[in-house]
Amino acid sequence: MQAAIIVFPGSNRERDAAMALERAMGKKPQIVWHGDSELPKVDLIVLPGGFSYGDYLRTGAMAAHSPIMREVIARAKKGVRVWGICNGFQILCETELLPGILLRNASMKFVCRQVTLRVENTDSDFTRLCKPKQEMKVIVAHGDGNYFAEPDTLKEMKDNNQIAFRYLDNPNGSIEDIAGVFNKSRNVLGHMPHPEDAVEPMHGSTDGAIMFESIAKALAA
Repeated sequence: MQAAIIVFPGSNRERDAAMALERAMGKKPQIVWHGDSELPKVDLIVLPGGFSYGDYLRTGAMAAHSPIMREVIARAKKGVRVWGICNGFQILCETELLPGILLRNASMKFVCRQVTLRVENTDSDFTRLCKPKQEMKVIVAHGDGNYFAEPDTLKEMKDNNQIAFRYLDNPNGSIEDIAGVFNKSRNVLGHMPHPEDAVEPMHGSTDGAIMFESIAKALAA
């Protein structure tokens, strides 16, 4: 049971993610630089939050073309679990591993605060320990978290149960309050909120821990 975290120029949540993964899995994840072309054999790949390439051009657009992403895409298509958090979600949308795109927040301002999520799908390795419609308090910190998908794409996502989380207090204008989505086979997950910053009481919430415990249990099965 091994995880890897991909680090890009501008990533800033890789240590948070690594600590949360180690706590749940009992093993330190491997750290992989975006410029590498090879990826070790792992069961989970995490794309952490931050501002890859300073969010130049468009959030996640440059990182999506980093050398390591060719291997991440190939592994995802073979069924390896891939988890994109915040900037990682933006990157996964840019690679088209996930549908839709992240636009500028409706307020046109950076938002950093606690929000409440509702779990929309518990039939995944990332949410298997959650209860249906469970509410979770986690942090958001982004300027481009306004999720959008065309009507036909949105309908297909709902038909395939690809919506993972919805906001109960939408901080960014995301369509239908969507906070996170799966790919069709649900081995790829992306979302804007940061569960890695809600795993211990000092964070003000431990609700995010259940996601790390879920994936750890799935990988150990």
